[in-house]
Amino acid sequence: MLSFKPFLVLILMIFSSISTYLITKGSLIKNESEILISSDLSWNGTKIPDYPEGKPKISILKITIPPGSSLPKHIHPVINAGVLIKGELFVEDEFGNQLNMKAGDPIIEVVNTLHYGENRGTIPAEIIVFYAGSEGLTITKIMEEQ
Repeated sequence: MLSFKPFLVLILMIFSSISTYLITKGSLIKNESEILISSDLSWNGTKIPDYPEGKPKISILKITIPPGSSLPKHIHPVINAGVLIKGELFVEDEFGNQLNMKAGDPIIEVVNTLHYGENRGTIPAEIIVFYAGSEGLTITKIMEEQ
């Protein structure tokens, strides 16, 4: 008597392979890329400086600011940009320029300009920041209150 079991297994394997291919192909077609921000200016309109000399060093930080709290006044000696992934963030520079951010907003930060961020919302604000520095450079300098 002829068994259909091997034939059935073969058909199931072929069907499974074709299904996997079609699902994978369908998901690849749906991938998208979106530019969140692209500029040679920081959020307050100042020109971004040239990259620092030396061996490049990239740092990526996730910064969490609790509700009702502020980051200390500080400067960044290196180019940096980020995306607020959660909450709200108010940013103000030394010249009085202000920016209100909500989750999903990108920011190109000011370089060598005193500023601070404040979470005026009710949930923690989380921001991912990418720093393009060089070995030996500090990415953030906290400035003492005067």
